Amino acid sequence: MADKIATREAYGKALAEFGAEYDNLVVLDADLAAATKTGVFKKAFPDRFFDCGIAENNMIGVAVGLSLTGKIPFASSFAMFAAGRSFEQVRNSVGYPRCNVKIGATHAGITVGEDGATHQCCEDIALMRTIPGMVVINPADATEARLAVKAAIDYNGPVYLRFGRMAVPVINGEDYKFELGRGVKLADGDDVAIIATGIEVEQALLARELLKNEGISASVVNIHTIKPLDSDLIVAEAAKCGAIVTCEEHTVIGGLGAAVCECLSEKRPTPVLRVGVNDTFGRSGPAKELVSYFGLDAASIAEKAKAAIALK
Repeated sequence: MADKIATREAYGKALAEFGAEYDNLVVLDADLAAATKTGVFKKAFPDRFFDCGIAENNMIGVAVGLSLTGKIPFASSFAMFAAGRSFEQVRNSVGYPRCNVKIGATHAGITVGEDGATHQCCEDIALMRTIPGMVVINPADATEARLAVKAAIDYNGPVYLRFGRMAVPVINGEDYKFELGRGVKLADGDDVAIIATGIEVEQALLARELLKNEGISASVVNIHTIKPLDSDLIVAEAAKCGAIVTCEEHTVIGGLGAAVCECLSEKRPTPVLRVGVNDTFGRSGPAKELVSYFGLDAASIAEKAKAAIALK
């Protein structure tokens, strides 16, 4: 895990790469092309790039119109704006008629850093999960981000893709296979299952090593597609380990942890403890320090895992 690349960087490069393969792929942005990295696509295909200005709601409407002409539009902005400000347009204009629109939301979570609470969107997964038919993807690294873009292109329907600002290690190799709705077991264990998404996958793997030093065996599962959820894998891990910890750079309300709890309460009741942002707004600071401050680091996950085991 030596190389570090922000998933937003991989997003921009993937758009340009697949733009050469799909001539009906178009990209829209809301005056943030340099930050969202859609500028990479703009440079390669200027005639297929549309800067809608600081008018995110209108951008979603334009994307819908383009989708109805046979285009595959990726509408991009910060998560706070793409999911938050434009929720009504995404729900009513994209979700309700099930338009083939892809929403590329960057700068998600607290690792936006110094931009502070107003820009640290920790509610977007919860918002997008509530829209019927919306696929929600939260890649863990650059490899997964690239393949998620390809999967979104091939999928006929609305997709929300969540990308981060902070550079993170590349966990997956070149032979990695990405499937919508399928989780990936990265490490096996028997005492507790750590189910993570996004940047927390790295922290989950580090937490596993901390637990191993204490003689605790933990499995690690990467859930890149939060909706539809890989219920079969989650139930299997719950059956084997008897205790679950979920990890996400998102509020614990309505995100991955909530999705896992909903699944297990119906299919296999199991003790679940959640690592995430606990019903509070973010705050300004260096991204890495905020990860520790909000208890999203490996040490905090390891402690939560031990607490989960004690509930068995």
